[in-house]
Amino acid sequence: MQKNHRLNQISAGTEALFHVIVGLFSVCCIIPFLFVIVISFSAESSIREIGYSFLPNAWSTATYSYAVQRLPQIWRSYFNSIFITVVGTFLSTLMCALYSYALFRPDFKFRGFFTFFSFFTMIFGGGLVPTYVICTQVLGLTENYAALIVPLLVSPFNIIIMRTFFKSSVPLELIEAATIDGSGEYATFFRVVLPIAKPGLATIALLNALAYWNDWYLSLLYIKQNKVLQPLQALLMELQNNVEYLNRMSAALGSSAIQEAMRAPTQTLRMVLVVLIVVPIACAYPFFQRYIVAGLTIGSVKG
Repeated sequence: MQKNHRLNQISAGTEALFHVIVGLFSVCCIIPFLFVIVISFSAESSIREIGYSFLPNAWSTATYSYAVQRLPQIWRSYFNSIFITVVGTFLSTLMCALYSYALFRPDFKFRGFFTFFSFFTMIFGGGLVPTYVICTQVLGLTENYAALIVPLLVSPFNIIIMRTFFKSSVPLELIEAATIDGSGEYATFFRVVLPIAKPGLATIALLNALAYWNDWYLSLLYIKQNKVLQPLQALLMELQNNVEYLNRMSAALGSSAIQEAMRAPTQTLRMVLVVLIVVPIACAYPFFQRYIVAGLTIGSVKG
């Protein structure tokens, strides 16, 4: 009986070595985040005494209580960030897919112009002042959710990624066959092309979700009065600035009692903010993982 050969050409020892290297690299990526979580549950007094440590002198949830009690709007801001991320990711992914699909079709005679138009905007921007004037005075994007969603809808980088994915994974013969069968353009796109392009869609959807979730700059520009619409990142940044201001004021006061009363958990608060921001978007990653892996490996093996 013929012996089974290994699928790859490397030895078992070399493969084990690669597994060890990748495992160590994974541990190096996980340890910093675990360290942040440990610090967020450390007492502020422990940090002042021994600094950052995996084994603090005292554990405490006081900083989490401080963040929740001093910020009654934190749950509303969580809702705002989730709503903006979900709606913005859906609309942005749909627009990028439609735009890139038009650039992918060789029978679209204006695809050269629109390709240049998209690429040009990726290199040259209009600047902050023209963008602000157009968004506020022309489009009315101020003090509403649209101001936090519309400016990030179209990403030239994602369009290029999606167009390349269409070229490498969607055969033109399939589109022609659907057209012969009487399928319209939209039916072909949604029923034939998009099911094939799930890995590409998942990739740009994850990029869009990260962009919307981590954005605070649009809130700084367009949300000035209606703080109810403030997303989580902008709210937590404002909290951090307020805490630093209180600590500077407490240092300037002569009374030690007042200084102690105004003292806020500055060091642990930074880590609590990191945990509050990172955990929700990290929980969303497993839903995209298998599609992203499929997108990375597409074309590497032949059926």
